[in-house]
Amino acid sequence: MKLTTKGRYAVTAMLDLAVHQHHDTVALADIAARQGISLSYLEQLFAKLRRKGLVASVRGPGGGYSLALPAARISVAQIVMAINENIDATRCGGEENCHGEERCLTHQLWTELSRRIYEFLDGITLATLVSEPEVQEVVMRQAKRPKAGLPINGSGNGSKYEKADLS
Repeated sequence: MKLTTKGRYAVTAMLDLAVHQHHDTVALADIAARQGISLSYLEQLFAKLRRKGLVASVRGPGGGYSLALPAARISVAQIVMAINENIDATRCGGEENCHGEERCLTHQLWTELSRRIYEFLDGITLATLVSEPEVQEVVMRQAKRPKAGLPINGSGNGSKYEKADLS
């Protein structure tokens, strides 16, 4: 099991959304600027997160995204699974055909590891992460950054009103 950039970015963006949920909605461009993630990449991730019912979108002026559930009800495992990330340490994807058409010698070991990783990530909610002092320290540091001039999607113009597909 390897958590890819897609999984890391999805968790980071959802945590950013949870931290800023006191606003009605949060624009993806703002998350992109704060977290240094491509806006177009975030649009792809949030489309999947919306389809899985973890975020809600609002179109138009003042639009953006909000959590579809309370932060205490969204686990890291749900986020990772929502974007089709695999939490499986087996070589065979759990099919038990890792050694030709049979289970390999260590299949049970990797199955148990997968289960424990899932349980660990499922036991951590966005609310838990938001309350962590280390997270709050980063939030405060990011809030002090100048907002103008940060490239959002590689275009370099830094406008927080760049086109975002909120469908």
